[in-house]
Amino acid sequence: MRNATSVRRVLATGALTAALLAGGTAVAAPAQPAVFAAPYDRLHPLADLSAQRLATADLVAAAKYGTGSPIDDPVRERQVLDAVAAQAAEAGADPEATVRVFRDQIEANKVVQRGLFRRWDADPSQAPTERPDLAEVREQINRVNGALVRSVAASSVARSAPYCGGVLTAAAAHVRHERRLDALHSVALRRALPSVCAG
Repeated sequence: MRNATSVRRVLATGALTAALLAGGTAVAAPAQPAVFAAPYDRLHPLADLSAQRLATADLVAAAKYGTGSPIDDPVRERQVLDAVAAQAAEAGADPEATVRVFRDQIEANKVVQRGLFRRWDADPSQAPTERPDLAEVREQINRVNGALVRSVAASSVARSAPYCGGVLTAAAAHVRHERRLDALHSVALRRALPSVCAG
């Protein structure tokens, strides 16, 4: 709780600076840092769900490694994008914006898979000894996808605000710390988020 409060204090300054830089006009300083709590509260879950989705990339990589199955799977990707577009329409979100976010999520997932394949090729002793069931992993991904679509729908105002980039950067940093992401997953999280902010 204390971490979230201090993050919000930082956001008050960072978001105000981002708004000034983006708009080039003076903005009144908020009376209390809590003014920025709502955007952070909308964007932090989105960043956290992106990290959860990236965790499934480890399972996908373990399921595919050594089988000859390619990392790129255009048929599966199209299915995911069609499904999230339909879910977005049902949730009252912009399907095109949601698909853009999910394209980045898919590419970020592949960053993790490629990184793990390279790691395991270089040191086979680190390769997984058990192969997860890819169908079960995809069910897990679909559950995260549904939550992520709802988070995209719930964050439309925060995502289109001029301070979105600063708030999202702070939220992603908090998620990296909370989840103790390693370098590979931290890079992938950055790859997952560029389409979140509408601007």
